[in-house]
Amino acid sequence: MPSYNKVILIGNLTRDPELRYTPSGRAIAKLGLALNRSWKTETGETREEVTFVDVDAFGRQAEVLGQYLRKGRPVMVEGRLKLDQWDDKQTGQKRSRMGVVLESFQFLDSGGNRSEGESSDGYSSAPPPSNQNPAPHTQRPAPDDSMPMDDDDVPF
Repeated sequence: MPSYNKVILIGNLTRDPELRYTPSGRAIAKLGLALNRSWKTETGETREEVTFVDVDAFGRQAEVLGQYLRKGRPVMVEGRLKLDQWDDKQTGQKRSRMGVVLESFQFLDSGGNRSEGESSDGYSSAPPPSNQNPAPHTQRPAPDDSMPMDDDDVPF
């Protein structure tokens, strides 16, 4: 039976990343992400809801997240859902938690002089864009000063 497990989330960190290392030296970062949603009811009243998601990152990505992200920073996370299950030691009840295992990420604010998706050490968190699907935030070349632009030339 075919299956597909992929999530893309954009939100703000609820706390500073918790960066730890396994005995073998592998980095693990735990993130809390808040996802805001707002809508208008039939009466025109604006409503909001917040969904909190736990995200686990591993390896070099975990180190970069731990180094550059702080509480409140916006980030885009791509990953897969994972269900953790365990028995509560105090009550003996079965417990579970749905979380996300990070596969890639992108910084969404400047955070200094870094470009989007790149840390100051040049590490890019996402694979290079393919030519088939250009990135929505591509940079345009500077306008040629020899050609004046009218407001009618602006594409939006």
